[in-house]
Amino acid sequence: MSNLELAPSVMRFYGETVNEDDRLRSSADGRMELARTQELLRRFLPPAPARVLDVGGGTGIHAEWLAKDGYDVALVDPVPRHVEAASAVCPAAVGDARALAEPDDSFDVVQLLGPLYHLPDPADRQRALAEASRVAKPGGLVAAAAINRYASLFEHVTYAHLHTERIHASVSKILETAVYDGVRGFTLSYFHRAEELVAELAASGLTDVQVFGIEGPAWSLVKAAEQQPGEGPTDELIASALEAARMAEPYPELLAASSHLLAVGRAPAATDYRDR
Repeated sequence: MSNLELAPSVMRFYGETVNEDDRLRSSADGRMELARTQELLRRFLPPAPARVLDVGGGTGIHAEWLAKDGYDVALVDPVPRHVEAASAVCPAAVGDARALAEPDDSFDVVQLLGPLYHLPDPADRQRALAEASRVAKPGGLVAAAAINRYASLFEHVTYAHLHTERIHASVSKILETAVYDGVRGFTLSYFHRAEELVAELAASGLTDVQVFGIEGPAWSLVKAAEQQPGEGPTDELIASALEAARMAEPYPELLAASSHLLAVGRAPAATDYRDR
């Protein structure tokens, strides 16, 4: 276990305030995120029963479907209550993405579907990606998710309050600095541009890096429908928004409209991580 610590606001947010499973299982845009993450990862995953390390895996929401697909999954997360819940799904341990306890070249797949969200210091993000590269087998898959730089702009329109002075100022600061300070609502967070995420994976030694918009350009229409009075978004609207995400993939300019980004790459062939 690392002696590194996350920001106290991040630990409080996930340890006491929210249940991330609820967002991914219950909200319309969360369900889109979960479905598309599965869809995208399944394109690149090696055949089961490959070994998968789910870094920052929360309560095991992704580990659960991976295990059902036949993968040998282990999970690491810094939040003790997450680890306790995830232990019902797969072997789970408290740990930090920036200093993994796992040995070199030990997993076929390493996924970070959350750690980069809350590491505003670029040195911390590089350390987490370098650790993922280190514990992945040569040529193994490394997948990293990020919050899109412009997600808050679209999201706060769905809540119909972007025009208010306080929210306008808060979102403007995120657009300018890429960081949210976690003063209220959400917690300390970093917001990536797609090209920046690709560059960070490449700088850690990963090769063949590709980036995808997870929810695609129509997610905010679904979220807006959910916020309005009535029954919420129809299954047809959600299906159309998911299809828009797939159709948008060949067009990099549409990455900016997605809420989250997913980058995938391959660990280098060198077995000595110091050469990576």
